[in-house]
Amino acid sequence: MKADLLFETIRCEDGIIQHLPYHQKRLDSSLRCLGCENTFHLKDLITPPSKGVYRCRFLYDTTDYRIEFHPYTPRPISSLRLVFDDTIHYPLKYTHRDHLNQLFERKEQCDDVLIVKDGLIKETTIANIALLVDDQWLTPQTPLLYGTTRARLLDEGFLLPALLSPNIIDKAQKVAIMNAMVGFVEVENGIIT
Repeated sequence: MKADLLFETIRCEDGIIQHLPYHQKRLDSSLRCLGCENTFHLKDLITPPSKGVYRCRFLYDTTDYRIEFHPYTPRPISSLRLVFDDTIHYPLKYTHRDHLNQLFERKEQCDDVLIVKDGLIKETTIANIALLVDDQWLTPQTPLLYGTTRARLLDEGFLLPALLSPNIIDKAQKVAIMNAMVGFVEVENGIIT
C-alpha cells in the first residue's frame, strides 16, 4: 500500500454498519478522481464486532485496502474558534492531514477550529458544520470535504446548502457539527470569533 492513503470512517454499532451506501458512494467517487475504474465493495469486506460502538477505518489506495476497528469514545466539542486560511485544500479524505492539524493547533481554549476559506465558512478539522438561521439548518454549499452525514441530511431535506460567510454567525440561533461517528450534534458554546 502507498504511504498516503484514503480512508473512510464508518460507525459500526452492535454489528451493524451505519449508512454504508453513503460511504460506498464517496469511496467510488474518490477512486474515480484518482483514475481508477475498480472499487472495493464495503458490504462484502467489513465485518464489525457484534457488540459495542466501533470506529471502522477503511484505509485504501487504488490497488489495496486495510480495515481497522477501534472502540469509539466521542471527543466532546462544545466550542469552535474561527480561523482563516485561503490555502487549505482537502477534497479527498486522505490520511495525510498536516495542514488540518496545523489549523487545529490554532484552536486556543476551544475544542476545534471552524475554517474560513476565501471568505466562506467551510468546516471543522473533523466535521462538516451547520448553522440554524431563521429556523432552517444551513450547511456550506462547498465544504472542504463532502461528508457522508452531510450528504444524507441534504438528501433527507433536513439541511439546505448555502454560501455562508462569517457575518452570518451572529444571526445563527444554533451551531452543529456532523460526521459519521457523532451524527448531528449541536455545539453548546458556539463559535468564538
